[in-house]
Amino acid sequence: MANHKSSIKRIRSNEAKRLRNKYQHKTTRNAIKQFCELTAKKEAEKSLPTIMSMIDKLAKQNVIHANKASNLKSNMTKHIASL
Repeated sequence: MANHKSSIKRIRSNEAKRLRNKYQHKTTRNAIKQFCELTAKKEAEKSLPTIMSMIDKLAKQNVIHANKASNLKSNMTKHIASL
């Protein structure tokens, strides 16, 4: 167990951040899965900006790597082009 007040607070804040990151990451992954299942081009183009912004936020917060974010966005645009 931590001995200092600041380290106890750090443990609490780290846990809160971990849960928030986990929730945002899982929500984004679910949105990407739903996007990949879309077959209508209009629906896919409509949902693309929101999912891309979710990915950008994760990369900005270092939840995912910037290159992974780029790869995800690239694959999504390829998916729309193939429809």
